[in-house]
Amino acid sequence: MQFKELQSVIKEKSVSCDFNTATDDLQNIIFSLPRENFLPLVSQIGSIPENIEHDSTEEKLYTKVSDIILAKCFLELNMKAIVLRERANSADVIAKSKFHNYSLVGDAKSFRLSRTAKNQKDFKVESMVHWRGENNFSVLCCPYFQYPKRNSQIYGSALDGNVSLFSWEYFSVLLKKNIQETSSINLQNLWNYSATIAETTSVSDKNVCFLEQQNEAIRNFLSISKEDFNGLFKVFKENIIARGNDEINYWHHVIQKINTYTKEEAIKELISALKLKEKIKAINKYITYLKDL
Repeated sequence: MQFKELQSVIKEKSVSCDFNTATDDLQNIIFSLPRENFLPLVSQIGSIPENIEHDSTEEKLYTKVSDIILAKCFLELNMKAIVLRERANSADVIAKSKFHNYSLVGDAKSFRLSRTAKNQKDFKVESMVHWRGENNFSVLCCPYFQYPKRNSQIYGSALDGNVSLFSWEYFSVLLKKNIQETSSINLQNLWNYSATIAETTSVSDKNVCFLEQQNEAIRNFLSISKEDFNGLFKVFKENIIARGNDEINYWHHVIQKINTYTKEEAIKELISALKLKEKIKAINKYITYLKDL
C-alpha cells in the first residue's frame, strides 16, 4: 500500500464512519498487509499531510493510524502488540515479547513539515516514564529528523527515565533487514539504549543529543556498516524532501485558489478560518450558564 492510498482511505473513513468503526476498519486493513506492502507506510507516517485540517476528525484518525502502524511494527518484529483505545494520559501501544519476559509501552508521534516550533512537551518524554507503569520499557517513536540535533531537555529526560528515543526510520531499517525476535534473539536491548548511554554520560552532558551513539549501537546490533546505514538514511531524507515539495505545491494551489476569491468569498473564508462564529457561540453558552446559576 502506498502512502497516498492510505491517506485516501483515512479521508473516506473520516466522513463515512464513526471514529471507532473507522479505527477498526483501518486497523484490519493495516494489520492484514504483508511486510512488503506495509513498509512504504512506516517512513511516511511521521509527516502529517498539509491538506488535513487541524483538529479535524481526519487528523484525529490519522493520529490513530500512526498508533496502528506502530503496533504493526512490533507485530512484524514477532512481538505481541495492541493499540489502546483511550489516548488521555496513557501511551498508544502495549507490546510484549513472546519469548522473553519483558513488555513495553509505545507512543507514536507525527508532525507537520510546516511546524517548526516544537518543544520538549511535544515529545512527552517525561510522561512516558509514568505511562510505563509495570512494563519494562518506554518507546517513543518519532520521525528521526524531527528530533532536536543539539542540546535538548528531552535527551536528559530520556536518560533519567530510560525512555527509548526510537524513530519510524529505525523501524523501517529493522523491517528491511527482516529482524524478528525469537527464542535465541532478544530485542530488548533495542529499547534499553537510553539506560546504556546514561551509564557513560556525565550530568553536565546529559542534555546533549545522543542519536549518533544510538545509531552506532543499532548498526552494531544489525551488523551493518556506517556507510550502508547512512545510505539508508540518505534515502529517507530524500523521500522527506520530495514529500516536502509536494506539500509546498499544495499550499501554492491554495494560494492560487484564494487569489480567485471575490471580496465576499474572502470575507466569508476569513470568518470561517478564524472560527469567529464558534467563539461567539461558546461565549453565549457560558453567559447562559451563568444566568441559570
